[in-house]
Amino acid sequence: MKKDKILVIGACGQIGVELTLALRKMYGDNNVIASDLREEHELLKGTGPYVSLDVMNKEMLHVLVIRHNITQVYLLAAILSATGEKNPLLAWHINMASLLNVLDIAKEEGLDKIYWPSSIAVFGPNSPRQETPQHTIIEPTTIYGISKFAGERWCEYYNHRYGIDVRSLRYPGLISYKSAPGGGTTDYAVEIYHDALEEGSYKCFLKEDTYLPMMYMPDAIRATIELMEADSASIKVRSAYNLSGMSFSPKEISAAIKEHIPTFTISYEPDYRQQIADGWPQSIDDELAAQDWGWKPEFDLPKMTADMLKNLKTQKGM
Repeated sequence: MKKDKILVIGACGQIGVELTLALRKMYGDNNVIASDLREEHELLKGTGPYVSLDVMNKEMLHVLVIRHNITQVYLLAAILSATGEKNPLLAWHINMASLLNVLDIAKEEGLDKIYWPSSIAVFGPNSPRQETPQHTIIEPTTIYGISKFAGERWCEYYNHRYGIDVRSLRYPGLISYKSAPGGGTTDYAVEIYHDALEEGSYKCFLKEDTYLPMMYMPDAIRATIELMEADSASIKVRSAYNLSGMSFSPKEISAAIKEHIPTFTISYEPDYRQQIADGWPQSIDDELAAQDWGWKPEFDLPKMTADMLKNLKTQKGM
């Protein structure tokens, strides 16, 4: 039986760090190669092989895949929503070319599986905002959303045309205590916990009643692995599955924090990210993910808040 060798590209990002560690636990440390343009993340040091890699260099990537007998690739490198708006052409170029490089090498080398994340950013102001369905009007207004929607089409195309087993999830905003967010519109939901503990207050860049779909990182990692471990025949959606955890507003997350830190205060100064958030769904219908491969979230807002604060306190030596 062929042994799985996994390459994680963008392993030092918010998702990458925790996903790499989870995959190493499952497949063995030496069978999961972490790669990134950045210096190796502290949490990854000493846990398995690390390679400095620019995914935009197709030749270098191809050599790495062959040399290490890679069978699966998790492509997590991307320029996110808020950062992407500052340099749209660069965001489009990196988000598209990186995916096409991986898909093309998968086709040439007959790789077993490819994972590429999409996002709720594919939805736009004309999509239904409540319980946004899997199949609906998709008219993204950010370059991040446009590139993710185009990427979904490429994934489906490579699956139908070349039989590449490519799988994807439309992540909501992700919240983690282990690694910092990377320039997204939902970053406030991570920053608020840090500031609550360190400053006792937080200045939010979104309005108090801005509802957005969110997910705690342990659920996101589990969803990713469950999707990738599911039998290929049960994966009916080859663009990207809707994925849901919880939905809340800045006002609600601050109330959840006050349960633990009664003196915590929040103020609001909406910036350019408010416009991005206003074009996104408030809640997501992920019925197909539940139906096809049994997805079910574990964390709600109170449970996540207790866990975040407990772990951050330990991390900060409080």
